[in-house]
Amino acid sequence: MALTKRQKQVLDFIAGFLDENGYCPSFEEIAKGLQLASLATVHKHISVLESKSYLKRGFNKSRSLELTAKYVAEPRRGRPPALEIPLRGRIAAGEPVESVEQREVLNLADFAGNADTFALEVRGNSMIEDHICDGDVILLERVAEARDGEIVVALVSGAETTLKRIYREPGDMVRLQPANAMLKPKLISAAEVQIQGRLLAVLRKYK
Repeated sequence: MALTKRQKQVLDFIAGFLDENGYCPSFEEIAKGLQLASLATVHKHISVLESKSYLKRGFNKSRSLELTAKYVAEPRRGRPPALEIPLRGRIAAGEPVESVEQREVLNLADFAGNADTFALEVRGNSMIEDHICDGDVILLERVAEARDGEIVVALVSGAETTLKRIYREPGDMVRLQPANAMLKPKLISAAEVQIQGRLLAVLRKYK
């Protein structure tokens, strides 16, 4: 049975509230969050979602709503992925700048919507001077070629993968250049190096 737009909103609100708080919302919180006119309206939507097997509700218990396997198995039903983040302006990391409200968005579709995009978690600090640190997550575009100076994931001798800047050198050689003054570059035969991806972005979580 198909869901109405409002029923999808109720389900998505419950799922979001549960993810954020670790427990289900009350009927009052659902009504407030979705600006519904009355608790009776919330009760009606909950009852319909139960009948359609998207929700389960414990008898005579507070905050007893539970999302069913049917909802979990259809995570994108009525909920397109959030590929845009509001870009509110610019923030000074040096001299202060004038704060100006902007109405722009940062569109992530170029990353998340591309089947050739993949992610890796960084281990080690060989690229630390390019501000890529141990534990960072990097987004890469799956490519087989790259320009000199680009940061790539390279497979060396069919066994070892590494994140480095790549440069072509005379004699059909490739230089894999770290961004760490403590480390030396590697000079390897081009035949032994296979480019697997090119760096697109670096993600770092602080909590």
